[in-house]
Amino acid sequence: MNGTLGHTGVLLGFAAALVGIVVLLVGLVRRRPGGLRAGRFYAPLILLGGIVAVVAMQRALITHDFSLTYVADNNSRSTPLLYSITGMWSALAGSILLWGLILGIYATGMVWRFRHRADDQLVAWATLVMYVVCAFFFGLMLGPADPFTHVSSVPLDGLGPNVLLQDNPLVLFHPPMLYLGLVGFTVPFAFAVASLVTGRVDEDWQGETRRWTLFAWTFLTIGIVLGAWWSYQVLGWGGFWAWDPVENASLMPWLVGTAYLHSVMVQQRRGLLRVWNLSLVIATFSLTILGTFLTRSGVIQSVHAFSTSSIGPLLLGFFGLVLAVGVGLIAWRGDRLRSPGGIDSPMSREGAFLANNLLFVLFAFIVLLGTVFPLLYEAVNSGAQVAVGAPYFNRLIIPIGLGLLFLMAVAPALPWRKSTAEIMRGRLAVPAAIGVLVVVGCVIGGITGIEPLLAFGLGAFAAASAGRALVLSVRGAWRSARGAGASPARATLAGWRGFVGRANGGMVVHIGVVLIAVGLAAATAFGQRGTVVLAPGESGTFAGHTVEFVGTRVVRTPSHLSQQALLRVDGGAVFTPAISQFGTGTQAVGTPAIDSSVTSDVYLTINSIPAKGGPWTFGVVVQPLVMWLWVGGVLIVVGSILSAVPGRRRRPTDPVSTPVGAAAPPVAPDLDPEPEPGARTDREPVGAGEAT
Repeated sequence: MNGTLGHTGVLLGFAAALVGIVVLLVGLVRRRPGGLRAGRFYAPLILLGGIVAVVAMQRALITHDFSLTYVADNNSRSTPLLYSITGMWSALAGSILLWGLILGIYATGMVWRFRHRADDQLVAWATLVMYVVCAFFFGLMLGPADPFTHVSSVPLDGLGPNVLLQDNPLVLFHPPMLYLGLVGFTVPFAFAVASLVTGRVDEDWQGETRRWTLFAWTFLTIGIVLGAWWSYQVLGWGGFWAWDPVENASLMPWLVGTAYLHSVMVQQRRGLLRVWNLSLVIATFSLTILGTFLTRSGVIQSVHAFSTSSIGPLLLGFFGLVLAVGVGLIAWRGDRLRSPGGIDSPMSREGAFLANNLLFVLFAFIVLLGTVFPLLYEAVNSGAQVAVGAPYFNRLIIPIGLGLLFLMAVAPALPWRKSTAEIMRGRLAVPAAIGVLVVVGCVIGGITGIEPLLAFGLGAFAAASAGRALVLSVRGAWRSARGAGASPARATLAGWRGFVGRANGGMVVHIGVVLIAVGLAAATAFGQRGTVVLAPGESGTFAGHTVEFVGTRVVRTPSHLSQQALLRVDGGAVFTPAISQFGTGTQAVGTPAIDSSVTSDVYLTINSIPAKGGPWTFGVVVQPLVMWLWVGGVLIVVGSILSAVPGRRRRPTDPVSTPVGAAAPPVAPDLDPEPEPGARTDREPVGAGEAT
């Protein structure tokens, strides 16, 4: 029954997508508004098909229906309910099912959001592109990625999930967040293609999709941060980012999407970078498909990757089709994509945004090259293998990261069009001084190394610059309210309301990024790894910390058997690293224990257990400031939410769209003198800067 119900749902989603494509194409070709309006009703059917299929799969997993191959391979009678539920995205076919469900959610949300413009050709073409993507992924589930195939002989019990996927509840959140982010980039891609097809390449479609892009970017950010946390909490190696190909597959669209979120502000404000922004949107979506290929084709070996499958050529072909269509449409509409003007000065906000974009794209290219080079080398050299590891990435990316920190510090203070030394000196003197003082304090404190010192100094510079922008925004709103006769309480409320909006949310994101950068610099530059060999009752020291081996215990549950060591750190709390065996499998997995504080983490693992009565070997990793990685991730999410909330609008004195072929309006020198806090001008939008 579960298999039949699941196949019915998948077939419904696939058929609805195909019929929707045909209906919209007929309506577009024959210019029938009724056909365009009718086309939107197929998105809910796609979503319904996805829901039916997911319900069937979850029912099969929870009831242990081992007649389905997928359940037999990824579930067992001893698997806890939580990990039975998460088993749906623990292997290839189920992950494609989740992808299809989320596509249905986005498609339905999109047609509902634009329901009053269903006869608009731009919206119709965007909906058609969404249906094409839905048809592809639901088609995979009807073919090589079918999650509802039956076994020839029903086993009494299943194999259970991968042991690494039933050792931490983060598996409930990490993959869905990643998918909500990766799939979400389909919406801006659909509108980008629609704008090129219809020739409406002005700034309208950018405004329509900004929040969709921001939501997708936010979910992807959450997914990446949770993935780093999961790696740190579960894998037992003491790190949080290994430049693994699957990690890189999610990082690349995040980098290009970040570049787009910055440069789209230049297009909306000045009408510039049209080709660049369309290219970034198409590249972001293309990289999500490439990442899907890397993780689901079996071409790479990774703790995160799925097993070998036959969907690799289909995904690679779809990736090529997306690239060809995107590049072809941009070339076709090249004459309409000319910007009405140019960047007047590199010392301007748009100049900083462009530099920022170039660094992000270079960052993504370095990650892409390091990820696919082993595959290309193996293909060219008849199976010979080569590895690209952390030294390659760190050597090339650290300078880019430092450059981005510098731009984060400077860009919020830059005016549009051009600046002067006097303006920049007035706006950046205090933040720069704070950065210098931090470096001096670090040197006095004994910190050495040019890279960590630059990271700490530039991080303080960027954080102070973002803090300055936030203070100006809140203080300006407060003074404006007081000037209008508001009471102090109402003025204070107005000040906090002034905190909400794209620019101030961007500043909060900046502070979160700074915390992550500082945490990364400290952990990688000053982390220490070693071992201590202890018998029960003994204690040892490592990197200034005392570890006492209190004793051992065995924990049995219906799902696993764990042998734990009881370790007291620095005379305080007792922590329990463990070796566990799950389900019916024989593979054991280590579970670390972490003594975390605002200054450093002490990371404990069991390296070896003696056969009888001898001393145990424990791994100890001491890393400073790791907690601030997770705090920074939370701030990025908070800032993203603030950015999605509509802020106060500036006066539309600067045109954001110029008719094709029209000359750019004459521009007087704009030195953007910083207004009195609280003054609202088109030159100083919402606070003191926009997100960089």
